[in-house]
Amino acid sequence: MLLRLILGSLLLTSFAHAESLVGQHFKKVVVIYLENTDYAKAMQQPYLQALSTSGGALDNMYGLTHPSQGNYISFAGGDLLGVRNDNPVNLSESNLADLLEQHGYTWKSYAENFPGNCFPGSVTGRYVRKHNPFISFTNITSNPERCKNIVNSNEFFKDAAAGNLPNLSFYVPNLDDDGHDTGVAYSANWMKQVFDGLLKNPQFMQDTLVVVTFDESSKTGGNHIYTVLLGSNIQPGSHSSQHLTHVNILKTIEAEFNLGDLGRLDKNAEVIQGVWK
Repeated sequence: MLLRLILGSLLLTSFAHAESLVGQHFKKVVVIYLENTDYAKAMQQPYLQALSTSGGALDNMYGLTHPSQGNYISFAGGDLLGVRNDNPVNLSESNLADLLEQHGYTWKSYAENFPGNCFPGSVTGRYVRKHNPFISFTNITSNPERCKNIVNSNEFFKDAAAGNLPNLSFYVPNLDDDGHDTGVAYSANWMKQVFDGLLKNPQFMQDTLVVVTFDESSKTGGNHIYTVLLGSNIQPGSHSSQHLTHVNILKTIEAEFNLGDLGRLDKNAEVIQGVWK
């Protein structure tokens, strides 16, 4: 009896300790993807270089595939899920939004020029579906209430100003602002103009993690991409030398919120280390 009581007490203590670790590094995360740039070329941009110095630089970060879409799907789905091109896909698999909702967390995908109403088209204006991964999962698109979480990017700044950002914000720049059609100098300048005020706002950054990454390198760049983590619990000027992909960003979110995993590449992926305070 005494042994059972001691073991029970240890289990409760262990459980309480595990629960206390949830959200220790961030309570909200904002993920921003830019496009098609080699690591070295991104680091030549003064603003991106400055962000890597003020945040935690992931020096050994890689895209999983070419072209773009699979790298977005790997973040939301924990794997490429067979996606090998940029054609529209309708995926029946589970995804990060499922894990978040199952554990009482919130999410939104904020897409520039998105027309709303769960728009299924591959392109409208400067918006493209291939860069908006949550629109490709049928358990979201078949549910009007869940589809309301995919909104125009204007809602991001309204939610941020009101202090109402969800636990996960996935921000989708359009083809100009992500650099796809304009180049990395343009996207770096866009980042500075649009996000620098928020990134320098201690109130906004408190217990928030901002991930600035690229989907892929140029086709000859070895898929080595720039990625930086920013937030109140990131050690400025820190570096991680881990070999990482977008799946490791997913894994870090899963671990931080105690979500479990999707049972794919994320199951055995490492959490990002070496950059936290």
